[in-house]
Amino acid sequence: MQLVGVVAIARNEGTRLHQCLLSLQSEGITVVYVDSGSTDDSVTFARSLGMHVIELDVTIPFTAARARNAGFEYLLTIEPNLEYVQFIDGDCRIAPGWLEFAVSELKTNPDVVVVAGRRREEFVNDSIYNRLCDIEWNTPVGETKACGGDSMMRVSAVKKVGGFDPSLIAGEEPELCLRLRQAGGKILRIDGDMTLHDARMTTWGQWWKRSQRAGHAYAQGAWLHGKSPERHWVKECLSIWIWSLGLPLIAITTFWFTSGFSLLLIPIAYIWLSFKIYKSCLEQGLTVSDAVLFSLNCVFCKFPQLQGQIQFLLTRLLKRQPKLVEYKL
Repeated sequence: MQLVGVVAIARNEGTRLHQCLLSLQSEGITVVYVDSGSTDDSVTFARSLGMHVIELDVTIPFTAARARNAGFEYLLTIEPNLEYVQFIDGDCRIAPGWLEFAVSELKTNPDVVVVAGRRREEFVNDSIYNRLCDIEWNTPVGETKACGGDSMMRVSAVKKVGGFDPSLIAGEEPELCLRLRQAGGKILRIDGDMTLHDARMTTWGQWWKRSQRAGHAYAQGAWLHGKSPERHWVKECLSIWIWSLGLPLIAITTFWFTSGFSLLLIPIAYIWLSFKIYKSCLEQGLTVSDAVLFSLNCVFCKFPQLQGQIQFLLTRLLKRQPKLVEYKL
């Protein structure tokens, strides 16, 4: 009996998707590819490999969560007895041996419902933005709260909580993991290579949009689960508002009362925050250069994240459907 199937999702990933699907070709593994309105040859290529293909209705807003749900549901109609499902984004290649390794971990640990390994940035030295992604992917090994877009999940657990929330334009994996943990499951980050990721992020504009998307995800996640005992992403949202808006407003509004000295609060506070994050990065084993880069990123990304927070609040106020924030070239 087949134990694991794969759901791959993409939109206009081009050669990245080609490499992704080729890495998934394995005897006895069923792969479902879900396409979100690509205008390249993604669908044709997937079909040429003999994979199952779903083309989402273009009249309904695309989200990664919607695509994963569609692929998951279709996969179970083909293989109703599957125990595990590997989700993978179309800009990633599966690492050799990962599927077997992940299945072994899930078999050994019946209370674990999600396992994730190390996602590595393939072209880490092409830009500082790629390097930032690689640092971000390097999460601690052990039990954790959430996973990213690539992970293997226990089918029964995903079915129990109803899958991904298709209304989320980002942050759908941590939101699903929250519900899985509330249902009694555990999320495990294991020590092993899982995927190679190709961010192809080379410009400041891409970095800004990706950070903006993260801010939107924090806001929407806190809106949905901020009142839960875990206070999902409430702390992150407060941090964004305080550091990107609150601090500058305090410094500016007290300018006349302090003869201008309040403006010194801005650089002093940001330097202090950067140094605090820098020390934490060093304690986690990062090199000095990576610690400096990541700490500066954590401070300055709060400004595009504020834009994402405001974007979410406006969509709620105006009762509009959130739109995808796409940053890839």
